[in-house]
Amino acid sequence: MVRGSVAGRVILRPIGVARSPFLEQEGTPIQPVYAEGAVGTIELAPEYVPALADLEGFERIWVLWLADRARAYRPLVVPYRDDRPRGLFATRSSSRPNPIGLSCLRLGAIRGSTLEVADLDLLDGTPVLDLKPYVPAFDAF
Repeated sequence: MVRGSVAGRVILRPIGVARSPFLEQEGTPIQPVYAEGAVGTIELAPEYVPALADLEGFERIWVLWLADRARAYRPLVVPYRDDRPRGLFATRSSSRPNPIGLSCLRLGAIRGSTLEVADLDLLDGTPVLDLKPYVPAFDAF
């Protein structure tokens, strides 16, 4: 993986891709809590399979992803379930300066380079940037 900064730009490389039943934004759950158990997979590039050691057994994982089909950055947005503009950073809108998403998904089985996940709120083909275990002692305040 290449890391670093070039002329004020951060270089990130996806580690895999999400596969989901959601092909377009309309109808895709707005958060995992509204996904009602929607299932899919995360397919990692083969070189990351060794990094999956010891992940199985965690109930949930944090998935960081690139909102590659999001609208351009806007400082004010009207969030879902609201009727007036709000400051972007007070929302979960994907129209961000850096369109990075965060989802806490239920982890099922891990089969080779494929993770089975539930409560999926990602579009099919979404680039996955990183995975981290959800640890209630650290993540629930």
